Amino acid sequence: MRHTSALAVLAVGLAFASPAFAKAKKEPIEYAPAYAMPAPAPVQANGSIFQASTGYTPLTSGSRAGQVGDIITILLVESTQASKSNAANTGREGSIGLIPPTTGPLSKLFKSTDIAASGSNDFKGAGNASQSNSLSGEITVTVAQVFPNGTMLVRGQKAVTLNRGDEFIQITGLVRTADISPDNRVLSTRVADARITYTGKGEIARASRQGWLQRFFSMISPF
Repeated sequence: MRHTSALAVLAVGLAFASPAFAKAKKEPIEYAPAYAMPAPAPVQANGSIFQASTGYTPLTSGSRAGQVGDIITILLVESTQASKSNAANTGREGSIGLIPPTTGPLSKLFKSTDIAASGSNDFKGAGNASQSNSLSGEITVTVAQVFPNGTMLVRGQKAVTLNRGDEFIQITGLVRTADISPDNRVLSTRVADARITYTGKGEIARASRQGWLQRFFSMISPF
């Protein structure tokens, strides 16, 4: 009877673990792709040769991205370096001495070694800090919004599933039309208010992190 119950529980667990019952991953809204707007309604003819519409694109722009849903490739060329150092050296010395009287009743109360004082203070300190980061690659995003001054809000992500984990590259920011090359490429250093995220999940990512108990003792440790 116990074996039958165990098999039933195992079967239920395997059923819920199957792809049919697996919950769909929720993609972050701030990196969700933007799709092109539907075709505008036909403009009623008013006798003019040129009819302005929301889908109008000047000939001088060529195939350069400029509308919601257009695709732009971001070239990741991030490289930052920072260093800081400081040093301090202070010193201080002081002394005082009094000559006791050699005559009179006070001459018997003080000795020449009783009235003397001196002090010194010395301090030396130094500190150094350095940090460097580098990120290279490419990620293709979509235009999510076009502002009246010509700047565009772009966003997108790339998810790569490997046999030992997942890798995610996410980016969002503002791009000027003038910074876009004819083949719709722009450097990441030209993206304003850029938010670039490179994360990973899986066995490799978990192995490179401390365990929860070790993190707890690291936070409360006074050393």
